[in-house]
Amino acid sequence: MNLIDFTEAAQRLKPQLYSHAFHFTRDEDDAKDLLQETLMKGVRFCHRFDNGTNLKGWLYVIMKNTFYNSILKSKRRSEVISSEELDSPNLMLSSTKNLSEGKFAIEDINKAMSALRQEYRMAFQRYFEGYKYEEIAGELNIPLGTVKTYIFQARTELKKYLKMYRSS
Repeated sequence: MNLIDFTEAAQRLKPQLYSHAFHFTRDEDDAKDLLQETLMKGVRFCHRFDNGTNLKGWLYVIMKNTFYNSILKSKRRSEVISSEELDSPNLMLSSTKNLSEGKFAIEDINKAMSALRQEYRMAFQRYFEGYKYEEIAGELNIPLGTVKTYIFQARTELKKYLKMYRSS
């Protein structure tokens, strides 16, 4: 499907897709954002859409995956620090120690990432950013199985390189 046909068809489905987005988010602004992100991904990957299949269903799956990925990302980011931890006298010592240890860890992670083969690094980085295997395959224009292999290989090599950080 070409971009113009896809855009016209998606435009007709906007009200129905918004309804699904609102069902997921229960908030008008969040629903609009989810709809916009879904349509942007749809446009980005419209060349992968097979003519004759259900466009609404295809966009719905993109929306659902986008919504679930955003929930997972927000859960990872929302670690709450209690007020007791903030009042701790050891907080300054702990933060200084963690900062220096963290700096070395980040340097080691960057070295490990740069040591990976480029195709492993690209696939792993996209996966780490929250992209689904199918999205990575589409973006890199490689088969789904190859994406999974690249990510597995990257994990294996990173584990070897960073084994000093594994807890016993």
